[in-house]
Amino acid sequence: MKNIELYGVDPANVIVCGDSAGGNLAAAVSQTLAGRSDLPKLRAQILIYPGLQALDFNLPSYQQNRGVPLLYRERAAFYMLQYLNGNASNLEEVLEGSHIPIDIKLNYRKWVSPDNIPEKFKVRGYKPHVLLDCTTEVYETVKRFCEPNLCPPLAEDALIQQLPETFMLTCEYDVLRDDGLLYKKRLEDNGVRVTWYHLEDGLS
Repeated sequence: MKNIELYGVDPANVIVCGDSAGGNLAAAVSQTLAGRSDLPKLRAQILIYPGLQALDFNLPSYQQNRGVPLLYRERAAFYMLQYLNGNASNLEEVLEGSHIPIDIKLNYRKWVSPDNIPEKFKVRGYKPHVLLDCTTEVYETVKRFCEPNLCPPLAEDALIQQLPETFMLTCEYDVLRDDGLLYKKRLEDNGVRVTWYHLEDGLS
């Protein structure tokens, strides 16, 4: 980015884009660059059915679409653990929600919670999940899930407010749907312009 003009790139028109896990990376890059006054500002970020959190695999979309190919609920948790630790130990705890301490869950509930999902997305087979606590040993292996570079919705408001205009695509039949919906709300609540397109019959 510091030498971008050497490559014939207009520094006023740089856009980051990613889909699924790549959407997580794009969001993290956008947040990293937003805090850099020595680099050009991004023109926009494009997030296509992004996977943005591993705190709650019992959000409505994870329940409703748990068996919808290609990304099954269990596979989503498995891949996140592989990305974090290189193995899928504690998969059962992650799926049932006993990998994050209750006090931390309650602290982040204002950002990552079924309460922030519009009601129309809950009518198709969603049941509220009971909060479960976890052991220190389990949390120690997955605590990086609570860092904004792996869970962009957890970034502070002051950083979110600096993010560029955003295009967001979500699919109805996709476990990652609610990750996108939660981040969309997070951005809009902080004054970031979001263009959102939801594929009612789509799957990722």
